[in-house]
Amino acid sequence: MIFLHCVGLHFMESPKNVTSSLGKPVAVQCVLRADGEGQGPLDVLWLKEGQQLEFADTNQMQLPEDENGWLVISELKIEEVQLSDMGSYQCAVSSGEEEILSMEGYIELEGLPHFSVEPQDLSVVANEELSLRCVAHGPPDPVRVIWLQDGAPLNNLKDPISLSPSTLNISGLNKTSSFSCEAHNRKGVASSGTGVVTVLPSQPHDIKAEEITNSSIRLSWHMGFGGIYPISHCIVQVKASGEDSDEFISSQTVSAPVTSRLISRLEAFSRYDLRLACRSSEGFSNWTVWMSVSTSEGVPESAPDNVTAVVNGTEVLLRWSEPPGKMNGQLLGYMMEYSAPNMEQVTTHTHIHTHILAAIFVFVSGFPFLNLWKNYPPAFSWHWWYVVMAIAAAVALAVLLAVYVTRLRRKETRFGEAFEPMMESGELVVRYRARRTYSRRTAEATLNSLGISDELKQKLQDVMVDRHKLTLGKTLGEGEFGSVMEGSLTQEDSVLKVAVKTMKIAICTRTEMEDFLREAACMKEFDHQNVMRLLGKCVHSFSLPNKNKHQHDYIFRVKEYSVRNIYLIEQLDLRVCLQTVESEGYPSPVVILPYMKHGDLHSYLLYSRLGDAPVVSETLGL
Repeated sequence: MIFLHCVGLHFMESPKNVTSSLGKPVAVQCVLRADGEGQGPLDVLWLKEGQQLEFADTNQMQLPEDENGWLVISELKIEEVQLSDMGSYQCAVSSGEEEILSMEGYIELEGLPHFSVEPQDLSVVANEELSLRCVAHGPPDPVRVIWLQDGAPLNNLKDPISLSPSTLNISGLNKTSSFSCEAHNRKGVASSGTGVVTVLPSQPHDIKAEEITNSSIRLSWHMGFGGIYPISHCIVQVKASGEDSDEFISSQTVSAPVTSRLISRLEAFSRYDLRLACRSSEGFSNWTVWMSVSTSEGVPESAPDNVTAVVNGTEVLLRWSEPPGKMNGQLLGYMMEYSAPNMEQVTTHTHIHTHILAAIFVFVSGFPFLNLWKNYPPAFSWHWWYVVMAIAAAVALAVLLAVYVTRLRRKETRFGEAFEPMMESGELVVRYRARRTYSRRTAEATLNSLGISDELKQKLQDVMVDRHKLTLGKTLGEGEFGSVMEGSLTQEDSVLKVAVKTMKIAICTRTEMEDFLREAACMKEFDHQNVMRLLGKCVHSFSLPNKNKHQHDYIFRVKEYSVRNIYLIEQLDLRVCLQTVESEGYPSPVVILPYMKHGDLHSYLLYSRLGDAPVVSETLGL
């Protein structure tokens, strides 16, 4: 690295112009001379079109040239040059607030033309205009384009249309064709991909509803032009007017050359939307826009209801209500027929709309007269469903009240009547009656609660450790059936750092737990100054972050001696303790052993042999 005190910077070599081919490697470099003794770092940056290259592949070397100067050589590499890499490049170096720039060098590409826009597959309507576009690039330029339809050229290189970018305008096609381009420059010729233009029939036209009844519509149309491909059939779709769903009332296929269809089984006085599309061997035409058509009116489905007749002397009063079924049109009036003695049957019409009518027949001098008047609807009556709604509202109110009282009672049951106003000696007092009591006693675990043999209990009885003297810390290691944790064992005059070996009681059987304890009893008998003995045994309950909550634990401790880099294990006494795992209802045994700060002796000796010579200590008695 160069540190400059007196700035004397100038570029001895700037990036050169490079002409290459697409996909080939390109490298440019610049050389900077720095004069003077340095105090700050010198770094050469690369710019493309005046913008710094953040992730460029650059290599910079700094070499002393003489006693007073250094050379900084920076090289920019592009493994596979692309069109986006074309442009001007220059180097820049900053000195204080000044920036020194090299001359610009250009990277240009030459080779066969390449296409950025090619003909694509598309569908067009027969005899409709369309445009196709083809764009090819150099360098070298210029690039000229020849259009081909089904392999046959449509122009030559001297036509104005040949200069890239080129657009081919076609007045119309009557058959499906393929189009492609050839791009020419002085390096050679390149061919584009092929786009297929599919000719589809035009839409049906002159669609008319020729015959309309109360249950059918006869539709007629003229088929569109399909080019050289005849139209095979058309499809007529019908749906109820105003519906946006794709559920059609009718979808019928009409084979050519038929150009009409009777759509039946429609409802009277209803509005329908219709559309058509025709198909040739190349595909379907576009659907026509929806056309709305209404069926004509029909007769009502049923006669007037609740017809009554009241005779009053020489008068007859008729009453009725509207028909219960569909009207199938607009109600214009009613037709009545009556007869009298010595008279033929008489038919009369009432030219009114949806009002309920009454008719009176008055006989004066043997001649009947018909009088009509408006019969107003009866006064509002309390319908039975209103009664049901009132009952439902009352039931809902009762349920809400019951829920509210229940919640109050539950709160009172949980917390007691905290506030109960009473008058004592003329004063308002507050009493509290607790509704629950709590027992905070915990059951202490013993060896008897483990369910082990009497022989094993006898061996472990004298090494029991009070569970309250054991404090657990972080996890040191973990296996499939248990883990080892760091802990502290409180003694009469000191606190001993120990290791806790645990056993996952949730996945272990009682036999495996007894084997676990037998191992502890066996370690109790170890009696050698260089062999680790058991410190103690206890049954413990604890929580581990992100681990199984109830585990059996062993506890270890090590005293460090510096004898030729060998660490000796201090002999300690065995202790055992028990504690009930309150959350599970059964004890969890742990074994307390010395804490080995530097690992086991076997591993240490193995690692020592990785050096030039193994480590030997007379203290170990090896």
